Amino acid sequence: MVAHVVVVGAGVYGAAVAASLARRGARVTVVDAGAPGGGTSGATFSWTNSCGKQPRSYHDFNVAGMEAHRRLAADVPHGGWYHETGNLEWAAAAGARDALRAKVAGVLDYGYEARWLSRDEALALEPDLDPAALPDDGIAYFPREGWVEPVPLIGHLLATAVSRDAEVVHDDAVTGLDVTGDTVRAVRLASGRRIAVDAVVDCAGPRAARIAGLAGLALPMRNTRGVLVHTSPVAVAAARVVHAPDVHLRPDGAGRLLLHTPDTDGAARVSDDGRIDVDPTAVEDVLAAGRALYPGLRAAAVEGVRVGERPIPDDGLPVLGRVAALPNFHFAVSHSGATLCLHAGDLVAAEALGEDRGDALAPFRFERLTAVH
Repeated sequence: MVAHVVVVGAGVYGAAVAASLARRGARVTVVDAGAPGGGTSGATFSWTNSCGKQPRSYHDFNVAGMEAHRRLAADVPHGGWYHETGNLEWAAAAGARDALRAKVAGVLDYGYEARWLSRDEALALEPDLDPAALPDDGIAYFPREGWVEPVPLIGHLLATAVSRDAEVVHDDAVTGLDVTGDTVRAVRLASGRRIAVDAVVDCAGPRAARIAGLAGLALPMRNTRGVLVHTSPVAVAAARVVHAPDVHLRPDGAGRLLLHTPDTDGAARVSDDGRIDVDPTAVEDVLAAGRALYPGLRAAAVEGVRVGERPIPDDGLPVLGRVAALPNFHFAVSHSGATLCLHAGDLVAAEALGEDRGDALAPFRFERLTAVH
């Protein structure tokens, strides 16, 4: 009998799990309360990296995630969603410079590619940077990092799944799970539809705890909001991820840039009717910081502001794979989903179909969180 797996969530994780399940011959139904890529995956900085991530098992897992992106990009050379152009980072305050030196030393010790650049070397890579905004030296460069365009990636992965007869159900939230003993029997949707299942994979991102709760599981999360500022098209030659002291940015397609600062994340406010607004002054401050870094941005306006909710399990590490007490319920939830989705999604899909992925997933089991709660 062909296993029927319901994947809850059509973001980068859900799409990656669905594509892997379909390639393995499963019958797949993907369900989402909204549109594919319309949640967190469509409102993320999507930086692919393993830059200073700890512990070592998590670092190595992210490195494997980066390699999975390279393989897919090689297999689909015209996909256009993967950009491995590197990441530049420098710091201003003494403590931040010390932390950056320690981070670079640590990743070099792990065999991760990194090197120090002078101002002139950085300008050779990013000639439109304002030289006055750069230190003389001490600029870290991580050449194998980059970013992905999540929505085109999701589109490719879901198309791969659909080409193998997967079904994608959108705008239909999961409202219940039928559980008998230690087995999930069916998924119930807001439309009234009931889907009998052999396995369920919770890829619901910031709503993963709600889905888990329907199965009687308590998933501790500490989600945070991230505010992203999208510029209008501008004639600036920016090709890399840049982490400057006052702003983080990357290209965003069609001449646009995507800007972020951690300070701005706190400027998002939820109104009584549930609408999320961002203080316009904070948005202008982000754009001003970008203009100070790239003078060509003085001609740019703010074209859009998006607020994403980052799904972060309580200890900051991913929650992946089967649940011991409910063996046909599986998780694929983490921060850094843009980096991890292909690699982790494939492992979770394999395990959902009964394959042994215990060695790879052991550090990221759900049970580690329940042991302290």
